[in-house]
Amino acid sequence: MFVIHASPPVVQVNSNYLKLKAGYLFPEISRRVQAFSASNSNTDLIRLGIGDVTEPLPSACLEAMKAAIDEMGTSSGFHGYGPEQGYAWLREVIAKNDFQDNGCDVSAEEIFVSDGSKCDSSNILDILGEGNIIAVTDPVYPVYVDSNVMAGRTGKAGSSGQYSGLFYLPLSEENGFQAQLPEEHVDLIYLCFPNNPTGAVASKEQLKRWVDYAHQNHSLILFDAAYEAFIQDEELPHSIYEVDGARDCAIEFRSFSKKAGFTGTRCAFTVIPKTLKGKAANGDLVDLWSLWNRRQSTKFNGVSYIVQRGAEAIYSRQGKQQVRNLVSFYMENARIIRQQLHNAGLKVYGGEHAPYVWTSVPKGMNSWDFFDHLLEKANVVGTPGSGFGAAGEGYFRFSAFNTRENVEMAMQRIADI
Repeated sequence: MFVIHASPPVVQVNSNYLKLKAGYLFPEISRRVQAFSASNSNTDLIRLGIGDVTEPLPSACLEAMKAAIDEMGTSSGFHGYGPEQGYAWLREVIAKNDFQDNGCDVSAEEIFVSDGSKCDSSNILDILGEGNIIAVTDPVYPVYVDSNVMAGRTGKAGSSGQYSGLFYLPLSEENGFQAQLPEEHVDLIYLCFPNNPTGAVASKEQLKRWVDYAHQNHSLILFDAAYEAFIQDEELPHSIYEVDGARDCAIEFRSFSKKAGFTGTRCAFTVIPKTLKGKAANGDLVDLWSLWNRRQSTKFNGVSYIVQRGAEAIYSRQGKQQVRNLVSFYMENARIIRQQLHNAGLKVYGGEHAPYVWTSVPKGMNSWDFFDHLLEKANVVGTPGSGFGAAGEGYFRFSAFNTRENVEMAMQRIADI
C-alpha cells in the first residue's frame, strides 16, 4: 500500500523583511565579535559599541520597586492590568518635571508610558498612512529606516545601502552634522537630538526652522529626545515643545534607559499633543492622540506597576540627584574618550552633550576596516559609521556607557597600537 504525503502548507511571509540589509547593525557587530572570540578565547574585550549602560540602577528607583513588590504580595496592594496609557501618578510627575517646569505646554493626558522609545518610534507607523514621503538623516539610528522597510514604506536598497522611497538628509562635518531643510515636500521627518550617532545638538533656532517647515508643508516631526538628559548647556532645548508651534506638528519620544539605567528594566514614554492632527483618505482631519490611544489599547498591556513605581522615583529629590550623578559619570567617560582619541590624531565630534563620540577613521581605512583593526589589535569594540548609513562611511562611534576602568583601559590600548 502506497502512502501519498501531501506537500506541507507553506505560509506566505512578509516580503518586506527580505529587503532588509544583511543584518541589523548591532547583531552584525555581535557576529563579528563572536567569530573573533571563538579564535581568541582568552582575550579580554572592552565593548564601547552598543549603547548599553553598566552602572547600577539609582537606589531611589531600587527602593521604590522593592516597595512595589511588597505591595504586590498583599491583597490590598496587588495590581493586575494597569491603564494602557500608564498610571496617572507617573504621567503627572513626568508632565510637571520634564515639560511644565521648563515652560512646555504638555499635560499628563498627552503622555503615553511604554516599554521603550525604540518600540514607540517603530510602532508609531501603525497609525500613519502608507503614502507619506519620509525623511531621515544619514547617518541615522537604524531603527527609523528598518522599521519603515519592514512596514513596506520603502523600495529596495541600492548599491549605497540607501532605500528608494526614503528622502535622505546627509549629516557631515561640512554642515556641522546638522541636516538641511528638504528642498521639496516631505510628510514625515525623523529628528534625533542630541543625535545618535554623531552626538550633535540643535539650538532652539535650528529646531524652529524645522517646526516652521512642518507648518508650511503640513508635515509631522518624529522627535527622538532619548538623550536630552546629557545636554550640558542650559541654552540648548531639551524638548521640541520648547519651540512655539511644535504642539501642532511634532510627536516626542523620551526614554529612561540611558539617563536612569533602565535599559534592562524597560520604561519610556511618548508625547502626543491633543492638538495634533492627521488627514484621513477622504480628507477629514483626525486627531493622532485618539489613534495612538486606540493602537496602544489593542496591542499593548502597559508597563508593569513595579517598573512604573521605579520610574516615578526618578523624579524624587534623591532620584534626581542620583540621575545627575549617573549622567555626570558617563559624560566624564565621554570626555576621556574625546581627549584620548584627539591625542591619537583622530578628528572627534560629539561627546559634549551626548554619551557618544563620533570620530573620523584613519586614512586608508573604511569604517568596518577600523572596526576589525580595533577588535584585533586593541581588543576594543566600537561601532562602524557606515552601519548608520552611507554618509557614515569614514566615521566611527564610541559609546561612553562603560565602567571608568574599562574606558581608560580601552583608550590606552588604542593609544598603544
